[in-house]
Amino acid sequence: MGKLLVKGNDAIVRGAILAGCRIYFGYPITPASEIAETAAMYLPKVGGTFLQAESEVASINMVYGAAGGGVRVMTASSSPGISLKQEGVSYAAGAELPCVIVDIMRGGPGLGNIAPEQSDYNQVVKGGGHGNYKCPVLAPNSAQEMSDFVQLAFDIAEKYRTPVYVVADGYIGQMMEPVEFGEPKTDLPRFDWAVYGDAESKHNLISSIYLEPDELEEHNRKLQRKYAEIEKNEVRFEDFMLDDAEMVLMGYGIVSRVIKTVVEKLREEGFKAGMLRPKTLFPFPKNKIAELAGRVNKFLVVEMSNGQMVDDVRLAVNGKCPVEFYGRMGGNVPTMKEVFEHAKKLMENRG
Repeated sequence: MGKLLVKGNDAIVRGAILAGCRIYFGYPITPASEIAETAAMYLPKVGGTFLQAESEVASINMVYGAAGGGVRVMTASSSPGISLKQEGVSYAAGAELPCVIVDIMRGGPGLGNIAPEQSDYNQVVKGGGHGNYKCPVLAPNSAQEMSDFVQLAFDIAEKYRTPVYVVADGYIGQMMEPVEFGEPKTDLPRFDWAVYGDAESKHNLISSIYLEPDELEEHNRKLQRKYAEIEKNEVRFEDFMLDDAEMVLMGYGIVSRVIKTVVEKLREEGFKAGMLRPKTLFPFPKNKIAELAGRVNKFLVVEMSNGQMVDDVRLAVNGKCPVEFYGRMGGNVPTMKEVFEHAKKLMENRG
């Protein structure tokens, strides 16, 4: 496909199509609506199906059905819509169905507003729906990564038979950047567990119900073993100027781009700062954080929320050094100047 100037939301759909996704169920919501619009435009052109469901609840249950048929399927929404999908995500996790869910986060709680925020961290990374499940969560910080990460999400979903989230703030979804698109995936597998409506698969049964407590407990133990494998194999992060860093700044999404500029500015003024950006929010780069905590003076976590990822950073640091927090809410994106001034005060031990 070559290089195109597109919105992050548009890049998501183009990347999904290249990954072999041919079915999209969803319901429009700002700032994620372009995902549905682009899917409606392009999926029929490649022999795929777009369907605007009557609600978010309906769309995630349609995803459940299509995933059970062994096809690559996705949905997308924004924060209040993701809240409505949580029951269906729990069902898909319990039935071990691979699918991709895109969350373009906006301000909350409630209807909030349509400006970018990062306050979905807890509901997406910690489960959201009922039960003892987790979903891998990829966090792009550019339009290029929107395309790349959704393709990776489908691969991870099928490898581990699990729903996978791609989570971005509304800023990343709406901004336009050049994106390099590769070649389409053509070697999609047939799964021995899926229901294809033919003789070979007619005995397959997909369900998340286990009425006997011992059976459900064993199923849960199986899921926990799978999540342990995901934590072992799928951690991804970006590190920047960490070799001699005395303070580590952490953030994801658009915040990480602000932080990188802040680190460069701090370095210009003689402060040894570095950045650690989680590309996966689950699995979280806790081992890398623990390693850094043994040799740096402090961490500064920057989020567009009341402080949600910071709890996981503190757990990983485990008291080895202070963990500071700087947050904005309501759809406000922290500026380079304000983060720089806050970080500089911390490094000068004045705040």
